[in-house]
Amino acid sequence: MAVSALVPVLRPHRRRRALLRTGQRVARRLPGAIESPAAIRRRTAAEQRTRTLAVVAAVTGAGAVALEVARVWRRGSAPLPSEADRVLDAGAEAVGETVQVAVAGYRQGSDRENALLNLLLSFTGTWLMTRLSTTMIRRRGRFGPLRDVVVSDTHVHHFVPGIAMAFLAGGASIAARSEAADRWLAVPFGAGVALTLDESALLLKLDDVYWTEEGAVSVQVTLASFAMLSTLLVASRMLRRGEQVVLAESRAADDDDRPTTHLHVVTA
Repeated sequence: MAVSALVPVLRPHRRRRALLRTGQRVARRLPGAIESPAAIRRRTAAEQRTRTLAVVAAVTGAGAVALEVARVWRRGSAPLPSEADRVLDAGAEAVGETVQVAVAGYRQGSDRENALLNLLLSFTGTWLMTRLSTTMIRRRGRFGPLRDVVVSDTHVHHFVPGIAMAFLAGGASIAARSEAADRWLAVPFGAGVALTLDESALLLKLDDVYWTEEGAVSVQVTLASFAMLSTLLVASRMLRRGEQVVLAESRAADDDDRPTTHLHVVTA
């Protein structure tokens, strides 16, 4: 029998001891229960780590994009800030050229490489959106059209559709045996894996610990961080390849537009 079920029948001094041992999990299930100071410290530390890692991830992603724009701006056809009369227009041109670089790099990539990038992007994006939506649903009861799904008084966790998505996408990939199809099947597969791993603590503990310090397991953040770093590595390869195509065309166009100087040799 769970400790939370025994607490109401325990003697007062043993009841308090049981509450302190079980900490936050019992405190959330029993009205008026006491959360131990140790549980409060663990929960606060877990929340702080999550916020810190979220900031680091956001800064890393934004920094990677900014560095690529600066690289293309420096090597592309857009005038540099020191040479441009209107810096904002030059920046917009550099951003547009960066988008062209990304598109060209993606098109030049192999089906296997594109499938890997789609998988990583889908995994990372789904994990971030899942964390955002579950947080907003917990605070406000809904997040746009999203809300908790309850069927016959049973809460359906999001690992259920996640397992279904990954299973169907993986099965379709095996049946199709096509690298071109794998490029797109990687998207639902990555999303399904993200939905499942986001509740890995629940599956490991066989208990709803999603919002406890036990649910904020470092493996989730580690997997998300690994996925983001892997995405940056794969994307950087594609961007370098796109630069070779787009920037080479820009330099060739500049050479064509540049006026040629004809030398006339006068002989006596």
